[in-house]
Amino acid sequence: MGTTENSKPNYQGKGKLFKNDLLDRLTKTHISIPLSILFISAAGLIVYAALNYQINWLLMFGLFFLGFMLFTLAEYLIHRYLYHIEPSSPFKAKLQYTIHGMHHDYPNDKERLALPPVLTVFLAAFLFFIVHSVIGIFAFGFVSGFFVGYATYLGVHYMVHVYSPPKNNFKILWSHHSLHHYKYPERAFGVSSPFWDVIFGTLPPRKSRQSA
Repeated sequence: MGTTENSKPNYQGKGKLFKNDLLDRLTKTHISIPLSILFISAAGLIVYAALNYQINWLLMFGLFFLGFMLFTLAEYLIHRYLYHIEPSSPFKAKLQYTIHGMHHDYPNDKERLALPPVLTVFLAAFLFFIVHSVIGIFAFGFVSGFFVGYATYLGVHYMVHVYSPPKNNFKILWSHHSLHHYKYPERAFGVSSPFWDVIFGTLPPRKSRQSA
């Protein structure tokens, strides 16, 4: 599913989305920036809700957990159906390469493992506005969980691409995502967890998982 401009991944190289160096620089980020934005935003929402609203904290925790879990589902669906959209037209081919194909061509480019800060802030604010307009003050718990889910995804994704596999159970995540990149691009869409791959039947073959 999906294609890239290069036939093989370049493990040490760095791609360019724009010929203009300044524009291209704006598409990159250090992982600490979006992580800080998301964690600070999540904490800020919880603190603001605690200071200004009488919210049942058991309910708040439930909303937080729901937001976190729904992010993992959104992560899976976006990765599967948007990031790996079939390039059936020049527009779709360009879109697929811009949002994800370059990552497959240059999987170890540390500066392209997260959205740039401006886009992160815009999407975070837009999400909160939409959710708050629908469920009101309950958005504080739900969106904070969604943000932490996103931050968890970014952290796992960064570690999988930058660091060596650990010698513990977390190696499962390294192996799962590596199989997606280098052997089964049509499978293993979950990054922070293989849970939804199990639910939707997109796990790599058992033999590959055992040998990874």
